[in-house]
Amino acid sequence: MNDSTRPSPTQPLLIVDDDPTFARVLARALGSRGFEVITAGNADEARAATRRHHPRYCVLDLKLGEENGLRLIPDLKALVPDMRVLLLTGYASIATAVEAIKRGAHDYLSKPVDADAVVRALMEADAPAGEDDVIDAPEAPLALRRLEWEHIQRVLTECDGNISETARRLGMHRRTLQRKLSKHPVRERPEGE
Repeated sequence: MNDSTRPSPTQPLLIVDDDPTFARVLARALGSRGFEVITAGNADEARAATRRHHPRYCVLDLKLGEENGLRLIPDLKALVPDMRVLLLTGYASIATAVEAIKRGAHDYLSKPVDADAVVRALMEADAPAGEDDVIDAPEAPLALRRLEWEHIQRVLTECDGNISETARRLGMHRRTLQRKLSKHPVRERPEGE
């Protein structure tokens, strides 16, 4: 990392993740790269830490136990308007990425992710990101199972994470929806398989 992309020690970074092991490992890695790291395990802790420390950067997990990281983005941005928010998730979908950007996130990465990718995403120029900066249209049509996953994620986002309402709108049983959501997103086969 050159000096022009090195974080300022006066502008701390907030990690919001309900997995204490992941948060600790990422905090250590980002701390060794020059960030002053603060961690929070839930939305209330994140708001309190933001009020207290005014972080310049935030690495936010999409799933915070029963809470949704998407809902937290506007709250954090209201407290620190120029905060750069990077949303991390193990359940990547186009609908979630678009919603994250609409709510004020600057970037969106899928877990697992390494600390260097996090630093690159956080340290990009402060130019506003648009949807075209985040999502590339696929060359080939998406597989049917992947399309279903994307549709479920879009409806879930529209329902603010409410499983019962999402199941009702999709016309499926709540347990069926929960089973589908508990699986990781459908991965596309690499070319050549």
